Amino acid sequence: MQYTFQFGDVFQYWPLLVQGAAATIAFSLAAMALSLVLGTCGALARRSRHLALRSLARLYVELIRNTPLLIQLFVLYFGLPTIGVRLSPNFAALLGLVVYNGAYATEIVRAGLQAVHRSQIEAGLSIGMSRFQVFYYVVARPALQKVYPALSSQFVLLMLGTSIISAIGGEELTSFSEQIQSANFRSLEVYIVCMFVYLAMALALRAALRAIGAQLFGYRRLQPTAAA
Repeated sequence: MQYTFQFGDVFQYWPLLVQGAAATIAFSLAAMALSLVLGTCGALARRSRHLALRSLARLYVELIRNTPLLIQLFVLYFGLPTIGVRLSPNFAALLGLVVYNGAYATEIVRAGLQAVHRSQIEAGLSIGMSRFQVFYYVVARPALQKVYPALSSQFVLLMLGTSIISAIGGEELTSFSEQIQSANFRSLEVYIVCMFVYLAMALALRAALRAIGAQLFGYRRLQPTAAA
């Protein structure tokens, strides 16, 4: 069977591809920032002296990490309306991504915090540093430096994972690709182009995160983790 590729039928819809890529980047950046905040709070809760807080944080992590993101999105978008809570597709998608990635960020940040030995904290306090200064300079910054490569890989996976939000009507690259496919019926060409756009965005994001790491921590080169 011979097949003639006609990528021109795809590239004539380039404004939709650009719009979809921009939406994916916007979703990704917002979800990265919010999930990092959530993950930091979750990591601190996991290390709390209060049993109830530790248990709640652990329940959140175990529940989210051991259930599919797609099902979580269905609960937010299709399930909540049954109890009177209605979310727009894009808001439900963003909330789902933040909650999902926040669970992974919690464990990554917690690993970094655990790597800071108690003696370093005591040393900081003994030389007259305030608790905030100790947390920032002795705990938070070194911890972030240790786990930055893992966080970078997780953020790339988050960006690629945005493709699943099209299942609930979220507007990003995959959903715009589906619109193009519906218009020209060139499924193979459309999704090949979509795949390479994701590849380009992933490589660009890796390069950007590597540059940020070099600026913040003086990394010459961030070694990729197994998750990458």
